[in-house]
Amino acid sequence: MSRRSGFGDWALKAIGILLMLATLGFAVSKAPDRSLESLVPRWAPPPSDFVELDGMLVHYRDQGPSGDPLPLVLIHGTGASLHTWEGWAAELSATRRVISFDLPGFGLTGPNADGDYSDARYITFVRNLLARLGVGRAIVGGNSLGGEIAWQLALAEPSRVAGLVLVDAAGHDFVPEEMPLGFRIARTPVLREGMRWVMPRRAIEDSVISVYGDPGRITAALVDRYYELTLREGNRLALMQRMDQLAPGPVDRLGEIRVPTLILWGGKDQLIPPLWGEKFKQAIPGSRLVVFPKLGHVPQEEDPAATLAALRDWLPEVAR
Repeated sequence: MSRRSGFGDWALKAIGILLMLATLGFAVSKAPDRSLESLVPRWAPPPSDFVELDGMLVHYRDQGPSGDPLPLVLIHGTGASLHTWEGWAAELSATRRVISFDLPGFGLTGPNADGDYSDARYITFVRNLLARLGVGRAIVGGNSLGGEIAWQLALAEPSRVAGLVLVDAAGHDFVPEEMPLGFRIARTPVLREGMRWVMPRRAIEDSVISVYGDPGRITAALVDRYYELTLREGNRLALMQRMDQLAPGPVDRLGEIRVPTLILWGGKDQLIPPLWGEKFKQAIPGSRLVVFPKLGHVPQEEDPAATLAALRDWLPEVAR
């Protein structure tokens, strides 16, 4: 046998092994869509409820005293769900009405029919949902995308927003130090199509690790939540469409905000670095900035107690 023939046989065997490994990897990582009905028992126990709105069945939680004249409305970020606020809601709902919900394209609410995930559409959605729930004036808070929706809602509906809580909020034309793996895949043309059928749990785990300051706080149940809700029917396509529609917000108008504003930021946020928290503070008159040196992009989820203490300290400013 010639050396060339031997090399050819080796190459064919190597290709065969690679194909076998790729097939095995696909089989292990294959992740078909999951129906809403299959996810509800684990991720929508009481006090979860659903309401029909804008052609969608919206997952929400309305906790605490219904007669509260100034409820807190909490809006999650990209790839998250209302569960990110449960550490706050569990404590606050003893004395305050707390409303949280899954935005279109995420959590159990799932995709909207026309694939419009622009900021303007999200603001209209929040406005319509609050009207449906009978909420007039409220303190509106949000993390990441939710923070961007919150401050744009304050500009669009100033009479309805009594106070703002911006938690690692989006809206500026920021440059990430590190982007979650799931987001990178959703933005990469060559990879994103495969994301509809293949979703390794490890990819979601890596994404969660990248938004936490202390990976030791991450549990298997937390990763399960992000992973299973990502697989909710239609959510992966919605994430791709949202990534295609990203655009900076009207940050030149931040100075028009005249309501008490609390800005909370994780000092280890690598997606939207703390510099941008300073930018919000400089732009919004009278705003207060609190930085948590050891926390990441979702500080309200990572350490509910510490971030909630800062919120409680600030809330009297809204009353005044």
